[in-house]
Amino acid sequence: MPGERIYEDLTLVRRRAAAAFWAVAALTILALAAYWKIQILENRKYEEMAEANRSRMRVLPAPRGLIRDRNGEILADNKAAFTVSLIRENMRDEAASYAAVGRLLGIGEATVRERVALHRNLRLFEPIVIADGLEAFDVAPIESRRLEFPEVVVDSEPQRFYPGGDLAAHVLGYLQEPTPEEIKARPEWPVRPGEMVGKTGIERVYDDILRGDDGSVYETVDSLGRVREETGRVYPVQGDDVVLTLDRGLQIEAEQALRGREGVIVALDAATGGVLALASYPTYDPNRFITRFTADEWRQLTDDPLAPLENRAIRGLYAPGSIFKLVMGLGGLDSGAVTRGTTVFCSGATRIYGDVRHCWFAPGHGALDLVGAIKNSCNIYFYALGRELGIDLIAGAASRLGLGRRTGIDLDGEKEGLVPSTAWKREALGEPWYPGETISVSIGQGQLQATPIQIAAMTALIARRGSPVRPHLGPVDKSGPAGPGPRSAFAAEDLETVIEGMWRSVNDGGTGQGARVDGFDVCGKTGSTQTVSRASAERLAEAGREIKTHSWFSGFAPRNEPRVVVTVLVEYGGGGGATAAPVAGRIFDRFRQEAARR
Repeated sequence: MPGERIYEDLTLVRRRAAAAFWAVAALTILALAAYWKIQILENRKYEEMAEANRSRMRVLPAPRGLIRDRNGEILADNKAAFTVSLIRENMRDEAASYAAVGRLLGIGEATVRERVALHRNLRLFEPIVIADGLEAFDVAPIESRRLEFPEVVVDSEPQRFYPGGDLAAHVLGYLQEPTPEEIKARPEWPVRPGEMVGKTGIERVYDDILRGDDGSVYETVDSLGRVREETGRVYPVQGDDVVLTLDRGLQIEAEQALRGREGVIVALDAATGGVLALASYPTYDPNRFITRFTADEWRQLTDDPLAPLENRAIRGLYAPGSIFKLVMGLGGLDSGAVTRGTTVFCSGATRIYGDVRHCWFAPGHGALDLVGAIKNSCNIYFYALGRELGIDLIAGAASRLGLGRRTGIDLDGEKEGLVPSTAWKREALGEPWYPGETISVSIGQGQLQATPIQIAAMTALIARRGSPVRPHLGPVDKSGPAGPGPRSAFAAEDLETVIEGMWRSVNDGGTGQGARVDGFDVCGKTGSTQTVSRASAERLAEAGREIKTHSWFSGFAPRNEPRVVVTVLVEYGGGGGATAAPVAGRIFDRFRQEAARR
């Protein structure tokens, strides 16, 4: 009708308008929340990223302190080298970068990815070390193409260098990059990602002394990562030097004497317990660890059946063989089971507990007192003494001489060894101790186990007439006093009786005469450790195969006011008198010559 108003239904429009309003409001709120998150919550993160686009802080690694021998000779040094790092934030194409960097360095794309993955938790602008220990010609291809690869950074830094190669490798140890898990487990550890730290040996034990304080340099860079200006610098401070008790000349002699044979030579300063030489063979070159070799190279070392990384001096567990007769002699004298004059007749064999036991000298030694039994290493004498003492008195004497526990030398990974007893067998195996087992222990066989460093420390205790020392290499005490501890409580006359037997072994036609050095009054004891049973050895001999024993010698010189202790173990070396004693004689003679020149 004329004059009437026509009303349009706007309900749908209003609903759509309301929906659009709330959609816009939600988007606005989300945008504001995102801006708030960026500006407020993550302000620091983006500030650092923005700052990293125009400025860069580079670490100036501190040179490690040097490691020197007792005469100041350098055993571990530093040299200039280059490192190549990758900054992931600057990568345009991740896959292309990995491939190109791997090709330029000659290490392969897979290795680059592996090293980046190791530090995947680092922030994107933090450099990840891809390769180090490089020479100038190694990095020249990268430097010449810097504009193509802004993600690659080349730095110079001091690198560890061992001028002697494998000399004293098991003493010095080696460096490796700590894993992220190791860093996370020690939040107080002042180690930056990619830094090389001591993993074994002196490098590990004294790492906090050898590691210096890193410096830093602050630079302004352009969008391609080129340095435009240096805005600040803090110079690094080199770590402190560590001076060892080791004598480089004596160490060289020990390693040459052992070269090509599996075994150990330990030489101690008898007055202080300072380690003058510690050689373990086979060995390795710690310089190989500096350049982050591949997993395959690592497996080649760890899977080597000769175990070149194993420090046999502190981790090798061996039956001490006839060296243990020194323990038996002191235990017998102390308990009253024998006196100096007690004699036993050796016919070459005897029957004990129904079994025939043999002396190493088939014709027999005849009647011997304790001094003669030590001189000639007579098994029959010590079989009889073992039956008289029993395992628990034997174990007590061994414990008083330091066996069955760590010496406390300042090297990581030392093993305790084992001195069996009735209580030990009951607890460990749930079985009683049988008397026949004592007979084997009485000549240093059976379940008895000792490390060469324990035998050296025991020999030093005897040489010092019952006053023990702790073997040590470094200047800082890591596990207690390095000087003498409580006396072993063996009577002076008992110690002198055993020492006389040791002197006669070397100087009066005994089993240790191969260690004799004219004018040096060497005292010592040989040992041979069976690696298979006597019956098995006889069967193998009949088949034309020879199974040699481990060869031992441990002694000191001179007899009065001793100055040096020498312990030698040659694995599968045969008789101690034939193999280990002459090697020990060589070390004694070198020590005497060097002492005379001073």
